[in-house]
Order: sequence, then C-alpha cells, then structure tokens
Amino acid sequence: MIPYKRHTLSNGLTVAVNRDRQSKLAAVNILYKVGARNEDPARTGFAHLFEHLMFRGTRDVPDFDLPVQMACGDNNAFTNNDYTDFYITLPKDNIETALWLEADRMTGLDISPEALETEKRVVIEEYKQRYLNQPYGDQGMLLRSLAYTLHPYRWATIGLTPDHVARATIDEVRAFYRRWYHPSNAILSVSADIDEERVFELAERYFAPIADTPSAAGPLPAEPEQTAERRLEVERDVPATAVTVAYPMGDRLSRDFYLGDMASDILSGGDSARLYERLVKRDRLFSSVNAYITGDVDPGLFVLTGHLLPGRTVEEAEAAFAREIEEMQTLPASDYEIEKVKNKFEANALFGELNVMNKAMNLGYYEMLGDPGLVNREVELYRSVTAAELTDFARRTFRAARRSTLIYRATR
Repeated sequence: MIPYKRHTLSNGLTVAVNRDRQSKLAAVNILYKVGARNEDPARTGFAHLFEHLMFRGTRDVPDFDLPVQMACGDNNAFTNNDYTDFYITLPKDNIETALWLEADRMTGLDISPEALETEKRVVIEEYKQRYLNQPYGDQGMLLRSLAYTLHPYRWATIGLTPDHVARATIDEVRAFYRRWYHPSNAILSVSADIDEERVFELAERYFAPIADTPSAAGPLPAEPEQTAERRLEVERDVPATAVTVAYPMGDRLSRDFYLGDMASDILSGGDSARLYERLVKRDRLFSSVNAYITGDVDPGLFVLTGHLLPGRTVEEAEAAFAREIEEMQTLPASDYEIEKVKNKFEANALFGELNVMNKAMNLGYYEMLGDPGLVNREVELYRSVTAAELTDFARRTFRAARRSTLIYRATR
C-alpha cells in the first residue's frame, strides 16, 4: 500500500504526497496533462519538443541541470501520447531546490529563437536516427497509422514527420507552452520522509504565486469501430521479415485493460510462456516473438509480433498467430498459467513500492487518470481475473474484422 494525501492549490495545481519513512531521498515528480494526443495534426511532435525545451533554462535559471547537480540530485523526463513527465531525485533535505526549479520552469521558460532552433535540430536528428535510419525504426509508426484512422494515437510521440517541428514558428511554440504548461494542467507528486503538511506548505510557497491560464482541452475524435480487416506490406533493408497483428481493445480504466494485460503475459511473459515455447523453441518459426498491450488512456491495441527465421514464410507466421488466438478463444487458461502471471504482477507492484520515484510517478499517473486510489487496488484487480473472463476477452477482441496486419518484409 502507498499511503498518500492530496491537496489542491488555489491556482488548480494538484499535489499528492507519500511519506516514505524508510528513504533518505526525495522524489519530486511533475506531470503535465499534455502528450502527442493534444497536438494539431499539422503540427505534431510539439509535446516531445517541449520535453527538450524544458531543460534549456529559464530567465532566472539558464542551466537547469547545474542546480540539480549541486543539490546532489538527478533528473530526467519522458513524453508519451497521453502526458509529459519530469522528475528529480535528490536528498530529502534539498527538496526545496527541486520545487523551486519546477515552479520556475512552469512559468519562466526562456523560449528564445536560438534555444528553439537548437532543440529543433536535436529533435529532427533524433527522428532521423531512431525512426528513419534504424532497422525497424518506422515499424511502430506504420502500425499506428494502420490501426487508427481518426484518433491522434495514429501518430507517435516523435510526430508524423520531422517537417512539423522544422516548420514550427516561435509564436506557435510559445502558444503551446501557454496552453498546456500551467498549474491546473499539472500534478505535483512527492515521495519522501517529510511530513505531508510540510510538503503542502512548500508547494504553496513555490507554486501558489503562479497565475493559472486555464484552457480546456477540446474533445478528441473518437476512433470509429473497425469493421473490416486492414493490411499493409512494406519492404525494408532489415535482417528479418517481421509480422505484426494488432486488435483494438479497451481503455486504461476498463476491465479489458487487466484482461488484455494478463492475456498478453500468458502468451509471452517470459521464456516459459506459450509463444516462446511453441513458436520459437518448438516450431523454429520466429527468432523472437512478443505479445503486448499499448496501455493507452484511451482505447489502445493488443499486439502480437515476431521476426521470422530464414526459410519461414509470412503465411506460416499468420497461421501460427491464428492458432494461438483460437486457443485463447476456445480453451480456458490453466490455473498454473493464471497464477504465475498474477504472482508476477503482484511481485512487480511490491518491488516497485520500494523505490521513492516509482511511488511519486505512480501517484501522479493515477491522479491523471482521475482515480488516485487505483494505485493501491491494481493488484486486487489482477487477482480477481478469472479464466472465463480471459476467454470472453479473447472472443470479443480477436475478431478478423478488427485485425490490422503489418508485414515488414526484409529485402536483404
């Protein structure tokens, strides 16, 4: 269990605090409810661009990393389709340094033409290196554009094209900052051996003076129900042909999230799981194989993917995936398989609670979902899953008319 207290400042900033009496460190996490989903389809990649810009310095602190290092701390950030997260770990006695820095860059970011052009070049180069000039780099992008037609999940966090970032004007970038980076769109979560009321006092001191600039997020286009199978084949200079099959599934707060997560682990949760045992070790069909869920806030995807061994065909791969899916739909998973997966989820949750940053991040994430108490109920929800539910999930989810298949053919 992660005990916590919550408080909302007058400017709308949500503060969630866990007192960890075992740690000498403080974890300070600030989550902004902005991700790739909130971008203009003609200007994608902005949320990721801001992950970079937020480290470029402010009018008062030109080098963000230096004060963190002087306080014996460490910091980083990440962006995904649903939100952007910044975090600092440092000795608990230095927590005010982290709060001061985060409050400063929430409102005082120095978006100069020079800083913007520098980070544009960094982001464009990252796009080229990680997605265009790397084997299988664009595979995820192709799958998104195949599986989604309207919802902004159809593009990756890096964006649809580097041209969107390249053409961004400084006015557009500053407008994005004003719209999304403000108190009522942020969640400050802290885990440290500090009294909760003391953290609330510090949050008031550093963040309450920041004026809020509320701007409600507009409704996102709902993805239409998929009623016909989709298929895309591309050729690339890669070592092995990859076959990927995806099915739409429920959102993060639905029961299907837990069913899909467990089903994916039964299929590929380690070397003793079904796909590895059968399709890698026994049948020598794939060199590697995986099943996973995207776990997005809005309805996401259940994905099966594998790299073919030499001499094996795409048709064999698709047939193998179809057999595994049919078994999930017709035969209940064994008690042993289900218990193994449940034990894994419980162990991961328990070990995660040993880390102050994990706790701070989780508090922020579940607060963003609108159900902070879920941080302490997830193990119970996984534990409650039955074999009959998993079979029903497979029957509802793995239907041919809802399938998107990406064939990534090797030309070597």
